[in-house]
Amino acid sequence: VTQTVGYSTSKLCAMSEGDSLADFAGPLGCPSEFVHEEPEALRRRRILFVAGGVGTAPVYPQVKWLSERGVKADVIIGAKNKDTLILTDKMRAVAVFIATDDGSAGFHGMVTDLMRDLIDRQGKRYDEVIAIGPMIMMKFVARTTKEYGIRTIVSLNTLMVDGTGMCGACRVTVGGRTRFTCVEGPEFDGHEVDFDEAMRRQGMYRNEEQRAAAIEAEREAVLKLWRTVFETDAPLREGDTFDRSETR
Repeated sequence: VTQTVGYSTSKLCAMSEGDSLADFAGPLGCPSEFVHEEPEALRRRRILFVAGGVGTAPVYPQVKWLSERGVKADVIIGAKNKDTLILTDKMRAVAVFIATDDGSAGFHGMVTDLMRDLIDRQGKRYDEVIAIGPMIMMKFVARTTKEYGIRTIVSLNTLMVDGTGMCGACRVTVGGRTRFTCVEGPEFDGHEVDFDEAMRRQGMYRNEEQRAAAIEAEREAVLKLWRTVFETDAPLREGDTFDRSETR
């Protein structure tokens, strides 16, 4: 699942069925802790997944894996509006609670508001929360669960760049120690993550992305003009510098 955000995701989303990538590496990092636990122990745990936006995509296979072993978990899926919700039908095998910012589907409000509603008003009790989504969402999920004393795991996969830990972009402070998301994560104790530092690091390539997007847009504009002039024999406009005779 890919959402157009910057230059790289724009290139990915522009691909058509049948197109291919030169290379693909994965899975990266470490597997979720619960895959090493006995199903019987997991069945005794009350687990809540909180998925935000495209973070719903990695939540789905985890919930599916647990469900196949008889472990039922609750899932909160948050999105800006009903049109940006994904995989809700596939999640119907478990208890799914929807939250949208504009109230166009499910609970009207943030995932943290819905989480409080489930615990305070609906009497839900959880032993563990696993949150995957935007960094700011995970920050406030962790802050909320800390009030309730609920163990919380967050996935910092959005920090991954080269996937090996060599570039250093995935560095994050967890419990006062520097960790590398690509090789030691992506899952960490949400109550120990320095989210403010992580969000600053997340934006460190924003200028490069914007420059790359601008260069690509200029390139596409030039190619479009080239095709217009030389493929359709359209007349040159004032200010155009191409000499059509040189291409004959």
